[in-house]
Amino acid sequence: MPKAGIHPNYNEIRVMCACGSNFATRSTHKGDIHVEICSSCHPFFTGKQKLVDTAGRVERFRRKYAKAEPAAK
Repeated sequence: MPKAGIHPNYNEIRVMCACGSNFATRSTHKGDIHVEICSSCHPFFTGKQKLVDTAGRVERFRRKYAKAEPAAK
């Protein structure tokens, strides 16, 4: 026989994303939940890639270690 009164309340809440989409779900959390990214705007689910400037990072790395390279030879 299960014990009564040991489980938390299970409420219906709204999850709201920064992109503007929202959906209803159930949780033990009280109040609405605000998230920065969801399945509607995440690149994995949308198929859109966000470009990251890696060329600047690579060039900065090469400049940093170009000075140390002639001294090692």
